[in-house]
Amino acid sequence: MAPTLPRLLAAAGLALLLQAPAWAQPIKIANIVELSGAGATSGTNFKDGVLLAVKEINAAGGILGRKIETSTADTQSNPGVAKGLAQKAVDDGVVAVFGPVFSGSIMVSMAETRRAELPNFTGGEAAAITKQGNPYIFRTSFTQDTAMPKIARYIASNLKAKSVALIYVNNDYGKGGRESLMKALEPLGVKVTADISTDQNQVDFSAPVLKAKQSNADIVFVYTNEEESARALRELRKQGVSKPIVGETTLVGQKVIELAGDAANGAVAHVGLTVDAPMPAMRAFRARFEKEYRYTPDHNGIKGYTGVYVLKAAIEKAGKVDRKAIAQAMHGLSVAVAKEQNVILDVAFDNNGDLDRDSFLVEVRGGKQEIKEILPALGRK
Repeated sequence: MAPTLPRLLAAAGLALLLQAPAWAQPIKIANIVELSGAGATSGTNFKDGVLLAVKEINAAGGILGRKIETSTADTQSNPGVAKGLAQKAVDDGVVAVFGPVFSGSIMVSMAETRRAELPNFTGGEAAAITKQGNPYIFRTSFTQDTAMPKIARYIASNLKAKSVALIYVNNDYGKGGRESLMKALEPLGVKVTADISTDQNQVDFSAPVLKAKQSNADIVFVYTNEEESARALRELRKQGVSKPIVGETTLVGQKVIELAGDAANGAVAHVGLTVDAPMPAMRAFRARFEKEYRYTPDHNGIKGYTGVYVLKAAIEKAGKVDRKAIAQAMHGLSVAVAKEQNVILDVAFDNNGDLDRDSFLVEVRGGKQEIKEILPALGRK
């Protein structure tokens, strides 16, 4: 049977597409994130931030005249699934990968992106992520080795604490934070007198909180994932713990505040990113995000969003859409808000893929984060 005219036209169109010059082809990126399981809150925020940035960049003409094309896949908060999805992204010929957010997953999946010399942007905070000499891994958040010294100084100098009861989650993220915090507290003369391990997805925090309470430490430091943090805060209030409750970003995230309710009030944390920051670029981002998705983003939403704009800056610096050239451009990259407003905060990357920028000390009051202090980037101290 002779080919019909529509089939001939379709074949001709496909041939033209395959022969299209590079400048006319989309820039393909993969969003590999936790959309179910323990990391669903983190991954959903991160994914929505990425997609919002892509939508904005494409509406403005793309990068070097090329539009961005995204694919999204769910790791199920499972490192093995994340590894398989990273391999699929490599096979699909993407230019960059965003995610996973969970440290345990990125520690496994980044072996695939490294092998393919594929830039990989992660929201994972475990210090070990960028200590393996991987030239293709880049953070969208602080490493624990940067964040923990900031909150440790607050514990020692502002709270005048001499002892800490530490409640942490027993995974790569939690263990890395525990190690970094202990290292930062030691030279300040602050001792961890109760070292309390909890499980990922733990529901009942009565025993860990009781141990912390019985230690009579000056403060309680909570370092767990979002849903677990909300449960820990509720239990701390239930058992009448009156000592200061301190933590890092996940302790006071938007989802934590929603889940914990009044129990979150009074919690203090060092936060790398917050939509409550008193700056025009952050307020504008929050308004656009809430209009698009009908919920308030947490720090993961900001990570995903700013990460895409950092990729844009790296491609423009490289002058071409090439994996190796993008990775090379990322090392030593500095992006100023004056030039690219949507990075929200001036940011600089070192040769390990770690970033440096301002951060915040916040306290939850009346169900929202209030900025207590803006902490300058380490490079400006």
